[in-house]
Amino acid sequence: MNAADLSQTQIKQLADIGQVLVDQRSAKVIVPPKANSTGFWFGGGNMVQDAQGVLWLIGRYRNHGDSRTGLHMGERGLELAIFRSDDHGGSFQKVLSLPKAKLNVGEREVLSIEGAAIRFDQSQVEVFVSTEKSGIDYPGELEGFLKPGTGVWTIDYLRADSVEKLADVTPKTILSTTDPEFIHIKDPFLAEHQGVAQLMFCSHPYCWTSSNTGRIPLNSCLSASNGNGSNKETDFDFFPRGFTWDVAMTRGTAVLELPRAGTLNEQSVSLFFYDGGECVRNLEEHSAAIKRPRGYSCEELGGLAYCLDGNLDRPKRISKHSPAFISPWGTGCSRYVDVLDAGEHYYVTWQQSQQDLSQPLVLHKVEKKAVINILEQS
Repeated sequence: MNAADLSQTQIKQLADIGQVLVDQRSAKVIVPPKANSTGFWFGGGNMVQDAQGVLWLIGRYRNHGDSRTGLHMGERGLELAIFRSDDHGGSFQKVLSLPKAKLNVGEREVLSIEGAAIRFDQSQVEVFVSTEKSGIDYPGELEGFLKPGTGVWTIDYLRADSVEKLADVTPKTILSTTDPEFIHIKDPFLAEHQGVAQLMFCSHPYCWTSSNTGRIPLNSCLSASNGNGSNKETDFDFFPRGFTWDVAMTRGTAVLELPRAGTLNEQSVSLFFYDGGECVRNLEEHSAAIKRPRGYSCEELGGLAYCLDGNLDRPKRISKHSPAFISPWGTGCSRYVDVLDAGEHYYVTWQQSQQDLSQPLVLHKVEKKAVINILEQS
């Protein structure tokens, strides 16, 4: 073990902190989906706090649909929405709704909306959103593999003087690729790598058999004029798939720098939250086998890793052999964890499977002192 590694005691503390933050039974529903049924959810975004202390939340509503047979099988990701809370997370009011048609880019029609992120930059607000668009082909000899009625995912950017004015902004594509190994780029979130702001994302290959987590320096991405970012600076798989419960997919969702306290008093450590799954489609299990959530596309389970000294080159898994976060209801799905450090409190949100198989967005508010107490235990 080199000097930078954590001890088993410290790693156990990180796992305990994860459970305190993503407390499945203490969380409350803050944004329900449009129906209480399978295939309906809200989430896939993040929460931020502005200079006045107002909480802002972004996410997308998804209705039932099946991408394998084209968008005519359902509405799927149909609305990007932004909410605000003026009472420290006690209640949320929708202030902006952007349907698919408002997110079209030129002649490229948006077929579905997926993950998004919001950020306040000085006096302006920025939104990063992933959408599936028509009018984008697979490259060369793979052209025929694009399923009829479906499109290719890219990440777009909107910027305005206020949240309300985002409705008048035409999105600009800032990240896409023609590489068939990573051609579907989606689910953006923001983090830092050694002090440099990063746009992080999930990618899928043309065959939709897996997913990995990538990143690109934010300034490089925003300065790209052709929507491809900077290929030299884009790392498409800095956090690749695992080997067990997350062998089919590993999608990063949030990075949280922990306080320097207790056993971490002399080290900079960040938690890295991610979604994983054992298979792309739900598989039939052996009738005599132990029943357990396996995690699959749209019903992923939650994983936890850590990074040292702001270095995201290779997050180290804590949940190597089994997921860290499983809903006690429905399919067990627990995904798109986001954590906002708001000073004395953390605001933790995620999509959580319910008994009716829907996935509302839930919130758990945690005092930072609870995390520090864990770190101070010897």
